[in-house]
Amino acid sequence: MSRLGKIAVSIPKGAKISVNNAQALVEGPKGKLTLSIPSGISVEQKEDKLFVHRSNDEKQIKAHHGTVRSHLANMVLGVTQGYKRNLEIQGVGFRAQAQGQKLSLNLGFSHPVDYNVPAGVIVKTPKPTEIEIEGIDKALVGEVAAKIREIKPPEPYKGKGIRYSGEAVRRKQGKKVTK
Repeated sequence: MSRLGKIAVSIPKGAKISVNNAQALVEGPKGKLTLSIPSGISVEQKEDKLFVHRSNDEKQIKAHHGTVRSHLANMVLGVTQGYKRNLEIQGVGFRAQAQGQKLSLNLGFSHPVDYNVPAGVIVKTPKPTEIEIEGIDKALVGEVAAKIREIKPPEPYKGKGIRYSGEAVRRKQGKKVTK
């Protein structure tokens, strides 16, 4: 039995879950998310808990067991509380500005870089060197944060670039002059 798969997902107040055929719909105060459930996996709701069961012990079904349970737990947490990632920009003259569903970044290139934010994600810039990414889908929030960071990742010599909040960047020593 999967260690994660056998743990029940608790449903907080304000969240509603409906499971039919191969779809699970999770609704909450922040929005709604759907998950397609693979064959061989069944989801059962008892009072305020969700239980994920598998039909047999095939390798692929065992792999899906814990994964489906984790996705359901992430969806429940997302529609009730939401997810948030913070990015920091370091470098002289580097800055960001959010304009609706567009993020404009000045990162030392010869031109400003514009990033179109997908639907379901909100990007804010409380300071010109900070980016806040919020949404209800954990995977989508993480993917947007990774794509923004990928535009100018922190370099190891001066540490300039976009990094996650609290990320430690390994620094290298520069050139040494020998005499």
